[in-house]
Amino acid sequence: MLVSTEGAVSISTEPKISVENLDVYYGAFHAIRSASLHVPANRVMALIGPSGCGKSTFIRALNRMHDLTPGARVEGRVLLDDQDIYAPDIDPVTIRYRVGMVFQRPNPFPKSIFDNVVYGPRIHGERDREALMSVCERSLRHAALWDEVKDRLDRSALALSGGQQQRLCIARCLAVDPEVILMDEPASALDPIATSKIEDLIGELKKDYTVVIVTHSMQQAARISENTAFFLMGQLLESGTTATIFTKPKDKRTEDYITGRYG
Repeated sequence: MLVSTEGAVSISTEPKISVENLDVYYGAFHAIRSASLHVPANRVMALIGPSGCGKSTFIRALNRMHDLTPGARVEGRVLLDDQDIYAPDIDPVTIRYRVGMVFQRPNPFPKSIFDNVVYGPRIHGERDREALMSVCERSLRHAALWDEVKDRLDRSALALSGGQQQRLCIARCLAVDPEVILMDEPASALDPIATSKIEDLIGELKKDYTVVIVTHSMQQAARISENTAFFLMGQLLESGTTATIFTKPKDKRTEDYITGRYG
């Protein structure tokens, strides 16, 4: 796998997501500057870099989350299966179902475990109880949570542990059959055991989904990702296979960050 001079990864198969010359603004602040990146299908892409470097801003551009932020503006193209998600005729809500999001802190609804998981399908109009139960079980199994909660689906999701809540949020995301899962530091608020479960789950999810994860932990990026992109001060400096980025980075600033000289 080769790394282009513009930071986009050259891969032998068609990428699931292609970002071309992406710029993100918050008012007059230029948060992301001309970033280009290819995200391979059914792989884990890790986004690393110091705090405030633009990782979360970048990932939120991949499913039009910035549409919900007053004063935010996105320029450039984000292609999902060669379709520009920012094209005028594209429904952003549809994009967010195809490209799901899991946030830094677990955010279950104050509802039962069952109602949390099937929230999306219900919004879509599904009312059949048997169909909803099937979606619930499938999603919880994919999120490696079914065996822990199958006998208490009617209980409040807020009674679950932090790690269980995060896996519940992943199940809620999976219930609407996304193609891509975005994760913004999904384990940063969890203990080491819960973090390990989330990492194991990510390894399973890539069999069926494309995963893009923001992580503050280089060790985590090295453990779970096949590809890594390094951000610094709003710029995507370098991207490529995780092995290449961590052992033979082309940019001295990437090497300095990986080796702990700053950040």
